[in-house]
Amino acid sequence: EGVRSILNPFCEYALDHAVRIARANSNVEIIAITMGPPQAKDVLLRSLELGADQGVLVTDRKFAGADTWATAYTLAAAIQFAVPDFDLILVGKQAIDGDTAQVGPEIAEILGLPQITYGTEVVLSSTKKQVRVKQEVENGYEIVEAAFPVLVTVSKGEIVRRAPSFQDVIEARKKSIRRITASDLQIAEEALGLKGSFTQVVKVLLPPGVTMPD
Repeated sequence: EGVRSILNPFCEYALDHAVRIARANSNVEIIAITMGPPQAKDVLLRSLELGADQGVLVTDRKFAGADTWATAYTLAAAIQFAVPDFDLILVGKQAIDGDTAQVGPEIAEILGLPQITYGTEVVLSSTKKQVRVKQEVENGYEIVEAAFPVLVTVSKGEIVRRAPSFQDVIEARKKSIRRITASDLQIAEEALGLKGSFTQVVKVLLPPGVTMPD
């Protein structure tokens, strides 16, 4: 309560790649999906301002306390429910709070998808049936291709995040945001939220001698 929700910067880079792909290919539709409390709608609104065509809010008290696995499990079910004919899933490489980088790869495993991690450039191949990704590796970059459907996690690379125009902000208010709850997904309650989590955060604390800025 009282903490403003923001769009994870790495997910914003992923969205930017999606918008670039859509601008180069007229038949592409971008659907932004987020899981969170009702105020996470603000994150979807930001996504619509930045170029997404639709938003999907996955929200329910039963999702509360989810670790990376329970989050990925719920998001995978939501994707299958809301966009069963998807071709490409783009996600940020990690969240800027937990920094686990687990949710994207776990979604790919749950859905049985090939995955490419730490992408800095994402384009469609000439056949438009696969994606070509410039991928960060330990000693540089690799160019990797994978056929649809595929999941790509996105790093920063050379992208500078765009700011929406005033017209983008106005148009975003005309786009739809769909709401999905636990009952829509028909998942056993024991697999959701804290009950479905294999890990739990017991305590969060600063290292000795470190203080939070005002």
